[in-house]
Amino acid sequence: MTNKEISEKVMLAATAAHLNLTPTDLVQHALKNGEGVLNDTGALMADTGEFTGRSPKDKFSVCDAKTENTVWWGDVNFKFDPSKFEALMNKVIKHYEGKNVYVRDAYACADERYKLRLRVVNETAYHNLFCNNLFLRPTAEELVNFEPEWLILNAPSFKANAAEDGTRQHNFSIIDFTRKVILVGGSGYTGEMKKGIFTVLNYILPEERNTLSMHCSANIGKNGDTAIFFGLSGTGKTTLSADPERNLIGDDEHGWADDSVFNFEGGCYAKCVDLTQEKEPEIFNAIKPGALLENTRFIPGTTTVDYANISVTENTRCAYPINHIPHVAVPSVGKAPENIFFLTADAFGVLPPISKLNVGQAMYSFISGYTAKVAGTEAGVTEPQATFSACFGKAFLPLHPGKYAKLLGEKLKANPNINVWLINTGWTGGPYGVGSRMKLPLTRAMITAALNGDLNNVAYEQHPVFGYMMPTTCPNVPAEILNPRNTWQDKAAYDAQANKLANMFVKNFEQYASGVDAEIIAAAPKANQEA
Repeated sequence: MTNKEISEKVMLAATAAHLNLTPTDLVQHALKNGEGVLNDTGALMADTGEFTGRSPKDKFSVCDAKTENTVWWGDVNFKFDPSKFEALMNKVIKHYEGKNVYVRDAYACADERYKLRLRVVNETAYHNLFCNNLFLRPTAEELVNFEPEWLILNAPSFKANAAEDGTRQHNFSIIDFTRKVILVGGSGYTGEMKKGIFTVLNYILPEERNTLSMHCSANIGKNGDTAIFFGLSGTGKTTLSADPERNLIGDDEHGWADDSVFNFEGGCYAKCVDLTQEKEPEIFNAIKPGALLENTRFIPGTTTVDYANISVTENTRCAYPINHIPHVAVPSVGKAPENIFFLTADAFGVLPPISKLNVGQAMYSFISGYTAKVAGTEAGVTEPQATFSACFGKAFLPLHPGKYAKLLGEKLKANPNINVWLINTGWTGGPYGVGSRMKLPLTRAMITAALNGDLNNVAYEQHPVFGYMMPTTCPNVPAEILNPRNTWQDKAAYDAQANKLANMFVKNFEQYASGVDAEIIAAAPKANQEA
């Protein structure tokens, strides 16, 4: 059966099948079904149940002739038997019988040349609302004779029998790249669907279309210039890409074709812990009718959300269509980038607040995907903890990170005018506990200077360990902070700390060395191995 025929079979067997309901209707169904309640701004608030985040150990890919020698099998991509997948899919299809189902046609990739047609089958209205908000929404004309290429079967109340079905436990998220089907069961966490499609595109675009898929945000300036921002949680990716002087292409997932940068999605899935109107006005104001809140709680006696309440999870979320925020690009497509920013919050206080990378360094930094977390509260943990996530999204990479880095390098070499910058939004003057965090206005001034071309003709000096080129002057930024060593009172302590961090980079990179070329390996920081 085709994926369209599978979905139609499900719809025929269901008690009621609701196809492409409006957000207003979905909210009414969710309320009637007892799936959630409204907050005082008119957004729907729902709980995802047992799982309030992704379950990486329960994410599988079918291993068959297509994927056996292409997927990067290991601690991120776990193999699933094709016959087990077929049997489990039939169980999920059977599970829908006699239930209400909500079906949505959508697509991913805002560039028309890369459009991926999706059909999603959900058990609940609020899951279907999430899909409406996060995926791209077809026009009425596009929905006529819609032919889905990929199918997501989402069944939160279905629990697998691990021994029989081949899963690790009762929940699962499984991708079959040959059948073009994603099964999600046993978990109500909506993000499994979003990241399932992201993983699919992380396979299709580099492997089959020679297009770089990216876990990043992107925006466009008034002159049409595109900028890309990579960064792990806590580095400032969302904050720094949300610029009132520039239009947002998207905040999370993008593709880079030869002549375009395009959003994969039609909305945003933002963390909302400690959200305030003052700190994040665009996100705060986007939570209105049609938006979906997950796992939040009200201030007692009201329907006002207490965003500081993490009694359910720290991973509270809001999902809304991108048109809920101002300053967005329509369509969500820009030209090839002129500036790329790698954001890191270096709690060791070593990396420069802004530095320029050559192609090899860019590929090495891309694979490393570095940031650092501040010292924990456990006894004996007194220093920052380095965090590395390949390509700033290791959990969603079906291919070896070297594949994505190679594509990045090819694009940079084909477009030598692209600037790649490393931005440290972390500590200066010493590590966490000694130094201070880089002030946001200074970081914004550095990014603005890079975007405006103000750093194109200034003098640079080279970092002795990491090799990055550091500008000696930058508009609206004190010159003395541009070289991090100058901000430390104890220069010998800085040198030791820089060498220590460099060794962490080198150690982390060992797992990828066999899958990359000499140019990337040569860009490693020059660490003293004896330190």
